[in-house]
Amino acid sequence: ALNRMTVEEKTRLSYAQGKFSSPGCPRLGIPELWMSDGPHGVRAEINWNDWGYAGWTNDSCTAFPALTCLAASWNPLLAAKYGYAIGEEARYREKDVLLGPGVNIYRTPLNGRNFEYMGEDPYLASELCVPYIQGVQKNGVAACVKHYALNNQELWRGHIDVQLSDRALYEIYLPAFKAAVERGKAWSIMGAYNKVRGTHATHHKLLNNDILKGEWNFDGCVITDWGAAHDTYEAAMYGLDIEMGSYTNGLTSESEFGYDDYYLGKSYLKMVREGKIPMEVVNDKAARVLRLIFR
Repeated sequence: ALNRMTVEEKTRLSYAQGKFSSPGCPRLGIPELWMSDGPHGVRAEINWNDWGYAGWTNDSCTAFPALTCLAASWNPLLAAKYGYAIGEEARYREKDVLLGPGVNIYRTPLNGRNFEYMGEDPYLASELCVPYIQGVQKNGVAACVKHYALNNQELWRGHIDVQLSDRALYEIYLPAFKAAVERGKAWSIMGAYNKVRGTHATHHKLLNNDILKGEWNFDGCVITDWGAAHDTYEAAMYGLDIEMGSYTNGLTSESEFGYDDYYLGKSYLKMVREGKIPMEVVNDKAARVLRLIFR
């Protein structure tokens, strides 16, 4: 499939076409991807280009207990059943990627998203996220493990710069993500909003290229949290595969924040054509998106 695609088609795989959708390759019959929040309930249908609810009358979902409650059960079998059940709902709703589970480790009790993570213990989070992921993906729905990494507070999440030692990184904050990749075989990972050691996590050489795709041999997709990308060259070179976002008025008119204006949109294609981004990088990204679609 990759060999039959043009450069334009390859790069187009890497950014959104709607609020929760990214394109495949229509010319080759390769379907688009549909994503949905979240870790404890498939989200009600959202409008194509804004955060308003579509108001479907046949739209319903189960509100599962929050993941902090699942972690408090200390029950891997329950985690497997939970993952399988939410995966069934996602499949029924024709979603391809479920944006969860969340495995960031609690760093402060004031973090507004602690409820959707699996606690403050790296071992416990590791043991419970693996069966959850496997349960979801048995339905042909990708788990998207989030938020990679160090997204441990909600306030100032877009710019806070986390400084930590290698030991803290590897012993506390990465084990659940490592388990998700190596044992859970997660098909996708969501990049975080925050900076780590001065660079935004969603396009971060150490986190994505060296650790995730290097040390752990991750063969899936890195997907941004919505609006977490900040630079075209970094996004291209440092491991981001699909850019999703929040700011557009979509297909009805030209806008300052149209989809082609995303960092992995026309500016990415332009840099590829100018030789600033190697074709092996383009091919690796496109192959990862295709692999996710085929899975």
